[in-house]
Amino acid sequence: MAVRTEPAYDLIAVLGAAVRPDGSPSAALRRRVEGAVAAYGEGAAPRLLMCGGAVGHATPEAAVMRDLALARGVATDAVEIEDRSRNTFENAFNARAIMAARGWNRVLVVTDAFHLPRALYIFRKIGVDAEGRGVSGRGGEASLKWWGSALREGPAFVKSAVLFRLRPTPPV
Repeated sequence: MAVRTEPAYDLIAVLGAAVRPDGSPSAALRRRVEGAVAAYGEGAAPRLLMCGGAVGHATPEAAVMRDLALARGVATDAVEIEDRSRNTFENAFNARAIMAARGWNRVLVVTDAFHLPRALYIFRKIGVDAEGRGVSGRGGEASLKWWGSALREGPAFVKSAVLFRLRPTPPV
């Protein structure tokens, strides 16, 4: 007889990445969704929250992410979207608001491995009980673009820490 265990998290928050001009997902977006779908398939959480607004394209990142998850067999009622955020701070604040409204407490954040430390720092700094799963690999991206994104994380982390230092209680 199999022992039934409760999921470790209330949801998996997948942080957005670029949507190409033709509306297709970038390699980073695809990689993040695939990592989240794998965690969902392992039973980590009963639902996915796709986070990402319309940044550089008319279609919100979250909508493209939802379509990818559904195409991979995730049930429609297991996918939520947060389609207003334009950056990691907004991902965290908007996810926190959705979590509070639904009584969810624990989240597994999925993003690129190089982005994960900063994302978790922000989620935790605003009071979210968050753990993370970083996905890796360039997945077809141009090397220069991938390296640029990875290298920008150091200064972005410092900026995040300074912003919290200047305003220890972030806005809701």
